[in-house]
Parts: sequence; C-alpha cells; structure tokens
Amino acid sequence: MSETGLRERKRRRMYEAVSEVAIRLFLEKGFDAVSVAEVAAAAEISKPTLFRYFPAKEDLVLYRISDHEDESARVVREAAGGSPVDALRLHFLAGLDRCDPVTGLNDHPQVLAFHSLLYGTPALVARAYTHQQRSEAALAEALGGDLDARLAAGQIMAVQRILALENWRRISEGERVEDVRGDAVAAAERAFGRLVSQLG
Repeated sequence: MSETGLRERKRRRMYEAVSEVAIRLFLEKGFDAVSVAEVAAAAEISKPTLFRYFPAKEDLVLYRISDHEDESARVVREAAGGSPVDALRLHFLAGLDRCDPVTGLNDHPQVLAFHSLLYGTPALVARAYTHQQRSEAALAEALGGDLDARLAAGQIMAVQRILALENWRRISEGERVEDVRGDAVAAAERAFGRLVSQLG
C-alpha cells in the first residue's frame, strides 16, 4: 500500500477512535455536560489536534453517520438509466430488510442510545440539518442539478427522513422491530409511490 494510502487509513482510524470515545462520554454524562477538553484527554490527544479533526463538538457525534452523506446520490448515479426514485425506493426497502440504523428500524441498545442522543440534543439536531443539506445538494446534483432536480431532492430526502423518524419513534417507545417492520415497508412503498406519481 502507498504511503498516501497508509496515511489515509491512519487518519480514518483517528476519526473513528476519537468519535467513539466522545460518544461514549456523551452517552454516560450527557452531551452538554462533557467538554471538548475532556474528550481530548480521554482520547489521549491535545485539544488543538482534536479540533483539526473535528471543527465543532457536534461533529464528534455526526461523524458516525457521515458516510451516509452521499448515499442517495450514489444510488442514483448507479441506477444506470433506470428510475432514480425507484432505485431509492428499492435501496430504502433493502435497508429495512437488513435493519439498517439509517432507516430507524433497529432496536439494538447502542443504536437506540445513539439516536436518543442525536434526536434529544438540540445542538446535534441543528448540526444534523447541515448534514441533511449536504446530502440533499449531492442528490440534487446527481439528479441533474437544475431547479427541478433540487425540488425533487428536497422531497425525496424529506420522505426518507420522516419514514426513518417514524420507525425510530415507535421502536424507542417499546415496539419490537418485527411488529413495526410490516408497517414500515407499507409506509415506504406508499410514500415512494407518491413520489413516482409526482416526479415521474
């Protein structure tokens, strides 16, 4: 492996390790109760080094879902001439089938704890909005980049977000994955079906 490749792997490991330390502390004590200095000390790095990797405290948490930022855009680019909305529908349904945490249909204690941290912390909700905007912009570009593409991307991202939040809400309130799955699939089919009729 090249020196560049090794550096990139080391950098990615640093991101993952520091993010995991931070999330553990935030889950134990609460996001607002843990300082950046405390995270740096626990990760055994300096505060300036931490800020080189994570410019904002919220990024320590959002890093865990950063790899999904261009996921919808990638699905569209790989649709190979087929319907982008249908490709995204099939992708979301496949996620439900494997209980991908991004779909909200996952009851693993660590996943539920992470989502509770994310959705229950106003600063993280606000920062997640920036993540959603970047995802939407990437999807709009993959759809063509014009006004119609931006309008379509906004609708698609809203559908995915609302479906996932509804699944998470029900599971966080005590329902089992298997009790929610059928409704989740039906809701996704219904929502994406409406997108197809509206967007073509």
